[in-house]
Amino acid sequence: MQFAPGYRRFALPAFLGAAVAAVVFPPLGAALLAVGAFVLWFFRDPERSPPDESGVVAPADGRVSVIRVEDGRVRVGVFMNVTDVHVNRTPVSGAVSDVTHRPGAHKPAFSKDSDRNERVDIELDTDAGDHEVSLIAGAFARRIHSYVAPGDELVRGQKLGHIDFGSRADVLLPPEYGSEDVVVEKGESVRAGETVLARRE
Repeated sequence: MQFAPGYRRFALPAFLGAAVAAVVFPPLGAALLAVGAFVLWFFRDPERSPPDESGVVAPADGRVSVIRVEDGRVRVGVFMNVTDVHVNRTPVSGAVSDVTHRPGAHKPAFSKDSDRNERVDIELDTDAGDHEVSLIAGAFARRIHSYVAPGDELVRGQKLGHIDFGSRADVLLPPEYGSEDVVVEKGESVRAGETVLARRE
């Protein structure tokens, strides 16, 4: 099993503490061992294979929490629960034109107020128009990790970042896409790099 970068920062202290506490106070050792195991499970990074069918794939595992039109463009957001894989993937193939970090609040990622949360916006130039992927921090997330930089060429489904402990990932579609091109519904469960969110016929 692969793990997202940074897992050692959380897992190692828990496992080291468990080893010491097991001698001094076994119940605490068991609790810290469980914490370490949870961290490894949370940072899991399973392989994913984009579908052969065309379309914009989900940037995250979770449930669709946002489908709306803003300034003539359709936004589709995926809320990642604590049980979901938190490694994010690029929804389309293209070149990274810009990566912008924007400080902000840390409201629950499923709430409307989360639009003002800390985020990283990744702009992609593609043959089908400009797409934007937003990695949005949640109430407990305090660090967004981007794996990409301007000039990088990405392949659909490629890993582009992860967020520590809870969050949301959005795709802002090009103006050419309409609401009728979205093929998922709010509340639907999706998988990063595999589930098609939108498709133009």
